[in-house]
Amino acid sequence: MSGCGTLTLAEIRATAAALAGRIARTPVLDWTGGEIAARLAPGTAVNLKLELFQHTGSFKARGALAVMLGLGADALARGVTAVSAGNHAIATAWAARELGVGAKIVMLASANPARIARARAYGAELVLVAGIAEAFAAAERIEREEGRSFVHPFEGPLTARGTATLGLEWLEQAPDLDAVLVPVGGGGLLAGVATAVKQLRPDCRVYGIEPTGADSMWRSFRAGSPQAVPQVSTIADSLGAPYALPYSFGLCRSHADEIVRLEDDAMIDAMRLAFDALRLVLEPAGAAATAALLGPLREELAGRRVGVLICGSNIDLATYARLVAAPPGPRDAA
Repeated sequence: MSGCGTLTLAEIRATAAALAGRIARTPVLDWTGGEIAARLAPGTAVNLKLELFQHTGSFKARGALAVMLGLGADALARGVTAVSAGNHAIATAWAARELGVGAKIVMLASANPARIARARAYGAELVLVAGIAEAFAAAERIEREEGRSFVHPFEGPLTARGTATLGLEWLEQAPDLDAVLVPVGGGGLLAGVATAVKQLRPDCRVYGIEPTGADSMWRSFRAGSPQAVPQVSTIADSLGAPYALPYSFGLCRSHADEIVRLEDDAMIDAMRLAFDALRLVLEPAGAAATAALLGPLREELAGRRVGVLICGSNIDLATYARLVAAPPGPRDAA
């Protein structure tokens, strides 16, 4: 398949060794109790991978740091740039600070103010622009004129190696999983996790979970090639990539079994459940895998031991309260 590429266990383990001591080995939790049991099919067991406790509050730290560790000394000295609405900006700023390099990051002016503030707190210089096309154009200009290296939010071998360390780590902690559920934005997270999981446990099913209003990977699976969505419309802004790209799509297509779509209300329902049962405050993306297990995958995974990835929780309290308090229906993005 064009653009597919490969990613071996040896490469994943080498990346994990390079990241060791820099990233957090996030915990897993077997989610038991009446609140979750009442919502599952009989006999289903849930193992949560709590990546919301990663540095920067999301899995993005793994990929951003892996990319930067792959740069030469001269490239690092010139600094990095990136484009993001939030989590990737925070992760890139953090990784740059950890390595002592400069970061000039393009963010949407409409991004959550708390995410903008957090990226700045890590020392990044921010350039705020109106739209996504303008954002990528600005990053390309910075890359060209200042010689900075571009840290892509989801595409490329080094990003996949970083996210694959999550899958490796998870199966070391919970080696008996029958299935894993992984949220999908651009596909970099699913690409890495699915590749690691399938090499370690080929019979473990891997599902990508995507909002209906940002379903570029679902469309890509159906078409057999990377696709774009005409318009992104979801409260899960962390999953709102407008298109899939060849490298991450190729790994996803080779190693993920299925892409499952969700409505926004299902994610909000799962956010409420996570708070009520576990006292976890999740952004919509962080609740997507739980929502899939409680909804479209409930019967298919009945009686299985299912890994659910809580990928992040970068959300301010005002936005969180507005989302979980609102009645069902159309909403603005978080």
